[in-house]
Amino acid sequence: MVCSLGAAVCYGIASVLQAVAARAAEPGSGSGVDAALLWRAVRQWRYLAGLGLDGAGFVLQVVALRHVPIYAVGAALAASLAVTAVAAARLLRVRLSRGEWTAVAVVCAGLAMLGLASGPEGSGTGPAWLGWALLAAVGAVLVVGAGCGRLPDRPRALALGLASGTGFGVVEVSVRLVDGFSAADLRNPALYALLSGGGAAFLLLTSALARGSVTAATAGMVLGETVGPAAAGVVWLGDRAREGLAWLGVLGFAVAVAGALALARFGEVPAAADPPAQPAP
Repeated sequence: MVCSLGAAVCYGIASVLQAVAARAAEPGSGSGVDAALLWRAVRQWRYLAGLGLDGAGFVLQVVALRHVPIYAVGAALAASLAVTAVAAARLLRVRLSRGEWTAVAVVCAGLAMLGLASGPEGSGTGPAWLGWALLAAVGAVLVVGAGCGRLPDRPRALALGLASGTGFGVVEVSVRLVDGFSAADLRNPALYALLSGGGAAFLLLTSALARGSVTAATAGMVLGETVGPAAAGVVWLGDRAREGLAWLGVLGFAVAVAGALALARFGEVPAAADPPAQPAP
């Protein structure tokens, strides 16, 4: 769980650094799957620093996924939403309203309930078709992301964040299906789902952060990488809730969804700019 919280800090700061770089880059195609935008952003040091933090967070996340259930890791990663909100207020010079802070707290509280309801990690390997299903999910994420890229800025950020989170969720489940990255895994479709899911998620997240609310995009990402993988862990990989606490997991899911929908209604407000200079007489 300490590794999960460390990953949350890395991911939360990385999102804001990547948002700064994405907003400074000239947009490419304008699509939700905008490789041109990603190429322009990745040439900036802030985006590279964010990628470095993402890499550190991923290592910590893999360690956590090897020891606790997927939904417990996802609940801990919800803290990245609060980290992103605080970092955005400093680095992007935005004001977060009381309603937006409340929505952040609600999402974190809902996902924390999922974490409290978590039981021991399952030992299941899942059905043979699960790896192929994860690969298909990556393709669906790219198709949906392309459509979401044409939405107005505010719902665009949430929708692309959710699609990006789904891609990261594919990575989480794939980690459980890949047995130590051995030579035998070269025939395992989960390995290719892991690699392509991460790439698709970064494409969509960069576009999500380019415009709209960074906190809304992160809220969608947190939900996408938490709820679906948690269900996969319970249904196919043997993860279970604590005895008598299944109701808390259900309640936590409902609260997290409500908080994310509330957060999507708010947008970050730029810090007050200096008054314009008066023309010379």
